[in-house]
Amino acid sequence: MTIPEYQKLAERGGLQPVEAANLAVVSEQNASPEVAQLYAQFRENFGRPQIPGILQCFATHPPLLKHMMGLAQSMLFIDGALDRKHKEMLSAFVSAQNQCAYCADSHGFSFRVQGGSPEALDAVMACDLDSSAITAQQRALLGFARKVTNDSRDITPADIEALRSAGWSDLQIAEAIHVTALFASFNRIANAFGLPSQELLAIYEDGKGSRLQPREAPKIGKESNKG
Repeated sequence: MTIPEYQKLAERGGLQPVEAANLAVVSEQNASPEVAQLYAQFRENFGRPQIPGILQCFATHPPLLKHMMGLAQSMLFIDGALDRKHKEMLSAFVSAQNQCAYCADSHGFSFRVQGGSPEALDAVMACDLDSSAITAQQRALLGFARKVTNDSRDITPADIEALRSAGWSDLQIAEAIHVTALFASFNRIANAFGLPSQELLAIYEDGKGSRLQPREAPKIGKESNKG
């Protein structure tokens, strides 16, 4: 499968080793034969020259790595009920909510590659649902994702009906729940291992000549995390 954002990374070059601050990940140099085979499979299937840090976290339990690679290929990195652009918008938004610099940067980058505007990216990273860069339909979906993230036990049929009224199908709503809940896990894994931001958003400029600051995005999200 072809992942446009991974093609951009391959073109950029200048690979840096993954260094987790808290707990060692499984580097390619230290990979067991089983993990090395999975890494080779990832590179062949996805076309990214470097194994992402989050996969190197999963590799501490090889069966988990295998299943997560399958999940990426069958759900996260393909159009489904939700298209890639909206999956990446959700992923970046939830990661900003959860204060995960690594995932917010990575999926903010993917959102831009998938066609998200700089203004929409700024709103997503700041968790600013009042921004004019976010459509009413997107605002409903992101607001729901925020509730799944912060107050999932308070979700009611009225929340689902509001999404239907905004134009989302039941399958799209279900997929949004899956993506949001998965990133509750991914964000905490990345933070607990201590993965730093890859600063992928520095590839883009915000249209005013200044560089986007991916490390600041989760902080902004925290300040904007209001009911």
